[in-house]
Amino acid sequence: MTEQSEAGGQATEGAARALRALIPAERVLTRGPGYTAAVSLWNAAVGHRPVVVVRCADVADVQAGVRVAREFGLPLSVRGGGHDWAGRALRDGGLTLDLSGMREVGIDPDRRHAVVGGGATAGDVLAAAEPFGLVAATGTIGSVGIVGLTLGGGYGPLAGRAGLAVDNLIGAQVVLADGSVVEADAEREPDLFWALRGGGGNFGVVVSARIRLHAVPSVVTGLVLYPWTQAERVFDGLREVLPAAPDELTVQSAVGAGPDGEPAVMILPTWSGAAGAGDGPLRALSRLGTPSAVRLDTGPLAPAIAARDAMFPSGRHVAMGTRSVRELRPEVVAALVQYGAALPSPLSALSLHHFHGAAARIPVSGTAFASRDPHLMIELIAVRPDAADGEAHRRWVESASEALAPHALPGGYPNLLGPDDTTQIAHAYGPNAARLLKIKTTVDPDAVFSAIPLPTED
Repeated sequence: MTEQSEAGGQATEGAARALRALIPAERVLTRGPGYTAAVSLWNAAVGHRPVVVVRCADVADVQAGVRVAREFGLPLSVRGGGHDWAGRALRDGGLTLDLSGMREVGIDPDRRHAVVGGGATAGDVLAAAEPFGLVAATGTIGSVGIVGLTLGGGYGPLAGRAGLAVDNLIGAQVVLADGSVVEADAEREPDLFWALRGGGGNFGVVVSARIRLHAVPSVVTGLVLYPWTQAERVFDGLREVLPAAPDELTVQSAVGAGPDGEPAVMILPTWSGAAGAGDGPLRALSRLGTPSAVRLDTGPLAPAIAARDAMFPSGRHVAMGTRSVRELRPEVVAALVQYGAALPSPLSALSLHHFHGAAARIPVSGTAFASRDPHLMIELIAVRPDAADGEAHRRWVESASEALAPHALPGGYPNLLGPDDTTQIAHAYGPNAARLLKIKTTVDPDAVFSAIPLPTED
């Protein structure tokens, strides 16, 4: 055994002993089934392995984990829902705070607020709010952790009416790098609160969050499916329709495998306005070409989001990228058609998220999240069932990203940027970057926390 590995082993054993003196021993994991479950993320391609996992049950567990990690010099990471494709929930040789058991959700129907634990999923929040006729601004998948999604942005089906998930964060309870606990909102720790709204988990551990809810007892949502031969026509039609969409209509679109396994264009609208008022806009989306299927249903949002979870189960191998474009210009459509025709697997997709309405009316300086002009955020998603053909999948993502780059906005969606996307990272926060980095230096001067990528100082 080398001196370095011996020192590492001593640090691991010392950290585990210190933790077990502070919290119940069964919550401190270094091996066994509990450890294996804690390090199994949504993206099975992630191979990072921490040396200690703390299965946190309360704020005191989180405080203990932060302090012990610092005492023994272990890299620290935080797992919430575990969906971050880049695997930042885990760090090799580090200490992981696993918040996935902290999934409590409390609903205040009078104030239209929800208080959610750091491990709660979007589905947890939607299910808890549904009996009150309320919804949260979430993403499009229910199994994603709501806190991580929110801290980095959170595009979703209510973006036009309610803004992004980040726009609905009212306050947060945060464990800082020294183990202390603070409440951050517009009046208490306002700089930290500003940074949390888009800057991700780079400033502390958000053990609970207070989020705004909206009175939307039902929506109209579903799928309009077009055959691949009509792809250019459909996207050209979308270019005309989207700018006129009312706030109540947010339209996700995608290129993915249809029922026959061949590429198809999918339109996934969500109407959140008055019953019947969306008939015209929704009808326009089914007349962009000749659809092969139209399935639009009225009902609560919660089960509609939950139904999509089966499309993105845990355990597959995933590579991702992102670009944002102002509109579906012919050059953008050409790239979508080129790479849609060459999907590396039937599980892969190009997904376009509609940013408009309420989300676009937030001032650029209002939150750390800075991309406030109307746009389409494009997810490049390469998915395979196992480790085979990983390089081919990564090349498809990189090539599609390069093809879109000349027509894209600077930067990109921070929640989807990987550690190697340096050019995009440099521009991801636009004019907010300097303030964000100043707050990082003030709140976490030793860079204890590392989450979604931040730009570096010039």
